[in-house]
Amino acid sequence: MMDKGGGGGEGSRVSPLKNFVAGGVGGACLLLAGHPLDTIKVRLQTQPKPSCTQYVLYTGTYDCFRKTVSKEGLLGLYKGMGAPLVGVAPMMAISFFGFGLGKQLQHTDPGRPLTHSQVFLSGCLAGVFTTVIVAPGERIKCLLQVQASSGGSRYQGPLDCALQLYKEQGLRSVYRGTVLTLIRDVPSNGLYFLTYEYLKNLLTPEGQSVSQLSTANILLAGGVAGILNWTIALPPDVLKSNFQTAADGKYRGLVDVLRTLLREEGATALYKGFNAVFLRAFPANAACFLGFEMALKGLNVLAPSW
Repeated sequence: MMDKGGGGGEGSRVSPLKNFVAGGVGGACLLLAGHPLDTIKVRLQTQPKPSCTQYVLYTGTYDCFRKTVSKEGLLGLYKGMGAPLVGVAPMMAISFFGFGLGKQLQHTDPGRPLTHSQVFLSGCLAGVFTTVIVAPGERIKCLLQVQASSGGSRYQGPLDCALQLYKEQGLRSVYRGTVLTLIRDVPSNGLYFLTYEYLKNLLTPEGQSVSQLSTANILLAGGVAGILNWTIALPPDVLKSNFQTAADGKYRGLVDVLRTLLREEGATALYKGFNAVFLRAFPANAACFLGFEMALKGLNVLAPSW
């Protein structure tokens, strides 16, 4: 049983405005800490399979990092960050609001704490809520990241990319990969929030409020939550990255992406970018939850009535 509230402060009340501001801070912290390794992850996931006469483009995480910095400088690691940065505040607000709403909908008896399965389902709801923003942001981000690694310059930036996609095939093109985004984010968000809530309660000393949790323990809970999130999110993320960056008509759907990857590269293809993902997961998500909790505490002091 979960014995304390979370994901927006103690208790069952959810403040959308506070969650929006605090979520924006947390999301910005996540992006700044994790985007370089996200760029490496996408490039490793989408690099073409070499023929017998070709060498692989990147031999691993460090090789991709070295070549990216050598050719594009440190800013090359932040390619494609504009699109997720623009959407991160509403995305994180919706995520934490969706989690809080899920808890409220299931918390019919105030005297009884939520079960682990109820917390997990609340996290799943957060994943559904955020997909409307995440899916197009991921599509644009991946296209910009892959374009930079291939030396192309079709898109001048996130806005130009979005406009070109819309002009070519409308919203359908902008939202390409939405189903795979749902498959990735719904269960992984459930595990993400469940892990964070569970560890927050586990790490809170007896007799103390969960809001008094130390910075070190917040970082630990957020980092571990991020790692477990990606253990189940990585395979659908690989499929999504390939589907969203492929030429029109290359894949007939998500099953075709899976079948093609398994046929050409084997099951290990579903874990391409593994090292980059797990190197990124702990610090990025630790930074996210620390930023969120610190911003929330500040808002509770500065604007308690929000």
